[in-house]
Amino acid sequence: MMASLEDDDDDIPQLSAGALDALKEFYGERDTRQKQFEDLKSQAENDFDGKTQLSMEAFTEDWNASQFWYSDETATTLAEQLLEGATDKTCIAIVSAPSTFIQLKNLVASGKYECRPQITLFEYDERFSVFKEFICYDFEHPIRLPSELKGKFDRIICDPPFLSQDCQTKVALTVRWLAKSWGQLSSSENSDSLYLIVCTGERMEALVRKLYSKAGIHTTSFEPKHAKGLSNEFRCYSNFKCSAWHWVATS
Repeated sequence: MMASLEDDDDDIPQLSAGALDALKEFYGERDTRQKQFEDLKSQAENDFDGKTQLSMEAFTEDWNASQFWYSDETATTLAEQLLEGATDKTCIAIVSAPSTFIQLKNLVASGKYECRPQITLFEYDERFSVFKEFICYDFEHPIRLPSELKGKFDRIICDPPFLSQDCQTKVALTVRWLAKSWGQLSSSENSDSLYLIVCTGERMEALVRKLYSKAGIHTTSFEPKHAKGLSNEFRCYSNFKCSAWHWVATS
């Protein structure tokens, strides 16, 4: 005996009310992020006139690509240190730390700082190509970069995407290649000296201190926070002290 259409309909799995609500919420959030990104691209056409604060909300994190954005407070603190004492001739490199880049642009556009430093973002995620400062960067090819950028930067922040010796070492090669100078910073040195910040996991401390020893790197008291939390202990390493941190003794 042939089953009726009504019987066939009964065999089709039906979503519960809770599942339907969750699905609607998912698509709603996706559409909101897409709208934010489209707005961001529209702002890019006007070179971000500073009337609207830029946000990382349009850029969803991809944990498979080890993307973990800083909290706004952390990103702002790091950006402020990179801008302290900067001039129009200062060149700042942001390597795999796009949330700091966003806050740098916000701070420069806010009018709080008179300087307009040259800022360059080195990043693998091509969504950030909406910014004119974007340079596509793959740590697997640490110096496959435009030759005119070699030795150009006197302030650098990097956040290697993976907590592995291979990744950390290759990113350090990039930093060394980009750096205008590679010596320890002291108060008697001129403004061309390298100001360096490295943010990465606590378990990378010994390797970081080895890779950047000639630049005078130290573990600092500042603990970067991430917008959605992070299970790994995270640290900030730097070759200079400032109002946001001091150097701490390590074993």
